[in-house]
Amino acid sequence: MTNPHIKSLLSVHDVVAQKSYDPELPPLPEGIEDDEDSVKIIRLVKNKEPLGATIRRDDDTGAIVVVRIMKGGAADRSGLIHVGDELKEVNGIPVDDKKPEEIIQILARSQGAITFKVVPGLKDEVSTKETKVFMKALFDYDPKEDNAIPCKEAGLAFKKGSILQIMSQEDATWWQAKLEGEANPRAGLIPSKQFQERRLALQRPAATLPFQRTSSRRSSGFRRSFRLSRRDKKTNKSMYESKKSEIYDMADVPTYEEVTAYRRPTGSKHRLVALVGPTGVGLDELKRKLLISDPQHFSVTIPHTTRTKRNQESDGVEYHFISKHLFETDIHNNKFVEYGEYKGNYYGTSLDSVRSILSKNKVCLLDVQPHIIKHLRTAEFKPFIVFVKPPSIEKLRETRQNGKVVAGKDDSESAKPFTDEDFEEMLRTAQAMESQYSHLFDKVIVNTDLSTAFGELRLALRKVEVEAQWVPISWTHS
Repeated sequence: MTNPHIKSLLSVHDVVAQKSYDPELPPLPEGIEDDEDSVKIIRLVKNKEPLGATIRRDDDTGAIVVVRIMKGGAADRSGLIHVGDELKEVNGIPVDDKKPEEIIQILARSQGAITFKVVPGLKDEVSTKETKVFMKALFDYDPKEDNAIPCKEAGLAFKKGSILQIMSQEDATWWQAKLEGEANPRAGLIPSKQFQERRLALQRPAATLPFQRTSSRRSSGFRRSFRLSRRDKKTNKSMYESKKSEIYDMADVPTYEEVTAYRRPTGSKHRLVALVGPTGVGLDELKRKLLISDPQHFSVTIPHTTRTKRNQESDGVEYHFISKHLFETDIHNNKFVEYGEYKGNYYGTSLDSVRSILSKNKVCLLDVQPHIIKHLRTAEFKPFIVFVKPPSIEKLRETRQNGKVVAGKDDSESAKPFTDEDFEEMLRTAQAMESQYSHLFDKVIVNTDLSTAFGELRLALRKVEVEAQWVPISWTHS
């Protein structure tokens, strides 16, 4: 006990023990009536961070009431302020006769400790345990441009494709969310799914007009993998069909999609890789380079057709040759991803041909029209959608000057050099596809240079196989 270090420790202990650490609260005012509401005095130390609470004046009582506590904000972390509390004073200033905007200005000017006097509200006890809900944003949002948001400063900006962790859905109009992976614990306001759907539904008709214009008789509405010539006026009747048409797709309003992190289990089937893009953008070339790079890993489907087999062809190599009756029966039974008619013959890609490749532990490469994507987005295929878009028209002239528009191996003599009209149509079609379907794309590649585009695509497909990806939560619940 006589050791100097022990004596110093005991001395410090005695000094600390004699101090009072109870908070110093301002005295209660004199002359309080017996029937006056009980109040609580709250003292918070304010930094540059907003308080994280929303107030408004009650229309019936005229009281200033806390109507929202932002998850992860200063008020939420303190645990002292709750929804339903009535605000009476801020730093000794009565607020009964003040507008909510004036109170916000008082808080903004305050530095250091802020003292609130509140009348506790009556609220039901609810579980504080939050389930983790993640949503993929299918539209861009900037709260500064949203006149409907109750507090622009409390809003959370995000881009299409952002992953949002939903912190609270208690308000049917304004959810609380934060960007996944961000260190800031404070949530921000975003429009709820129902509210945003109502707003976008009113804007939707005008947004679809560009696509409707490009889906003309000369549009690339036919499947590239079947190589149907868009120059042949007779093929306008063979627009590809599906159980749900493009008109149905245009009725959908993209807002949020609930997602979860998914990594392909070792040994399980690969995800389908679907390539989307306008005619001439280079989808066939990218598929060909993937096949050459690793033919044991990548494969493509063999189309079905009702065309007569030619002498040099073999069934199951160039095409699966079947009768028209059988083809139409398969159409009726929804066995095709998509199909079309060209010069009196049917051509199509069957679902079973996709399944056959996946069952061999290979990656199936498929290029489709964008309105088909929705029917492939199932737990069975878990498609990774790559949109390949053209560069500027100047780059197209430079890189495609020796290229040709090829109708297909059935009509190789119809190959013609690209014209400016082809380039302009390619750009228009790409813009329409992106405008209407970009919320379904997992990766966007600009094919300015084929080698660079291929390298970008190959890297993206490697990541899909080894890294966790955000996918619709329904894919993991099936």
